[in-house]
Formats: sequence, structure tokens, C-alpha cells
Amino acid sequence: MARNSNQHVVPQAGNALDAMKFEVANELGLSNYNQVDKGQLTSRQNGYVGGNITKRLVALGEAALAQQGPGAIGATTNVGLETPQY
Repeated sequence: MARNSNQHVVPQAGNALDAMKFEVANELGLSNYNQVDKGQLTSRQNGYVGGNITKRLVALGEAALAQQGPGAIGATTNVGLETPQY
């Protein structure tokens, strides 16, 4: 059984991230992604969705940094980054 221990850095963004996930999946031809058991999809299909979401989020972040300038980088220092477990 899959355990999703990922928590949103900004909990209020959860709905927007879900909407983005469904939009990306729909663009990739997975029109009923919100109703499909993700375990029944191939790793490649799920990877395409996640990879495209990541590309969009990076693009949004880059656009925000470009607009706000170098001082905006300091706003991310309070984000709790995970350390690898070896």
C-alpha cells in the first residue's frame, strides 16, 4: 500500500496543485486522471504527469524571481527542506 507522506510547503496551494495535476494529465490524454487508480497506470504515465507539473512549477518560480529580483530568494530560506535518509 502506498503511503503519501508528502506535505505541501504551503497547505493553501493544495487545491491549485491538484487542478494543475488534472490539467496536465488531461493535456497528456489522461482525461479521467482524478478517477483513475494511479497504481493501474504505468510509471511512465505517472512520470509524465509529475515531470510536466515540475516543469510548470519551476517556470512559475523563475518568472516570480525574475519579477521580484534577487531579494525574493531570501523568502525561501524558511522552507523546511528534507535531508536524505541514508
